[in-house]
Amino acid sequence: MSNRPFFAARVEMFIDRRAEQFFRSLGWTEQVIPYTAYGDDGFARVLARVVLSPTFSETQLGKVAEEFLARRGWRNFLNAACVHARYTIRLGDAEVHGTTDRGGYVDHRVRNHGSEPGWVMATVESGDSSAQVPVLVVNPDATVGMVSDIDDTILTTMLPRPFIAAWNSFIRTESARQAVAGMALFYDAFLTRHPGAPVLYLSTGAWNTHGFLRRFMRRHRYPEGPMLLTDWGPTNTGWFRSGQEHKRMSLLQLSVDFPHLRWLLVGDDGQHDPDIYSEFASANPHRVLGIALRQLSPAEHVLAHGTTEPLLEDEGPTPVPVVRAPDGRGLLQMARERFGLL
Repeated sequence: MSNRPFFAARVEMFIDRRAEQFFRSLGWTEQVIPYTAYGDDGFARVLARVVLSPTFSETQLGKVAEEFLARRGWRNFLNAACVHARYTIRLGDAEVHGTTDRGGYVDHRVRNHGSEPGWVMATVESGDSSAQVPVLVVNPDATVGMVSDIDDTILTTMLPRPFIAAWNSFIRTESARQAVAGMALFYDAFLTRHPGAPVLYLSTGAWNTHGFLRRFMRRHRYPEGPMLLTDWGPTNTGWFRSGQEHKRMSLLQLSVDFPHLRWLLVGDDGQHDPDIYSEFASANPHRVLGIALRQLSPAEHVLAHGTTEPLLEDEGPTPVPVVRAPDGRGLLQMARERFGLL
């Protein structure tokens, strides 16, 4: 059997290489886009992307255009991936080198960095560009953590799910997005009970929404945390990436990266979170504190998957506590009453 990537992946890389050559000829320059990363005292998983972007003028018109493009997400698409570009990462005592993948992404594990627990900065350099990447170094004394979904869990759009990314990226201003009532309070109560616990956000959303999501979370007082998003498009084995598989594999990777942590899994009942979380908890009951699911309204269910009811009426028996409520305050009350989690 051939080890060559799937046909669509090879076509994508061919197009990206030609696009990179063309835009370099127009004077576009390399830009390192940083993504929040995570690790512990032994490793750090540094995430970023290297792209070519146009250089905006320093005139007032240029600044206005820059603001418009950035805040509505247009600039995320005004770039070309730097395929197999060389990069250097510096973090604490460590310096490592590598090359981006065919989408221009950096996903590099840095060993023996010697950084103290808490938020630290890694530097990613490629060509003439560099960026500071925030890295959460988890305290080795931590025993619990939280993994949270994003869309319909901490923010709501009231749009059909297939259109959310396009609407957020091209049309809507960031200030128009709505936070789910009480969810920030729920997360704050969790961290009050478990100070120093890491909070990670796991979503099927695209990496180009990363900057918006960080600003949204700060504006609505959600705890800062690394995000594990995905890149849409062909993979080495098929035409499109599976969002469900992305979540399953990410949960498995977190269980390997942090074998001493037990996780509170937070999501919603609009798509496949109940099934994915129950499956993970059934296979790893000692690794899960509990599951908290936000219940969508009938209208939200229609927009999420086309019916007024959850996709899964009953995900079956789960060996860990499960609470459900329509908002964060309800989840907090249920968690306190049912199993004293918070």
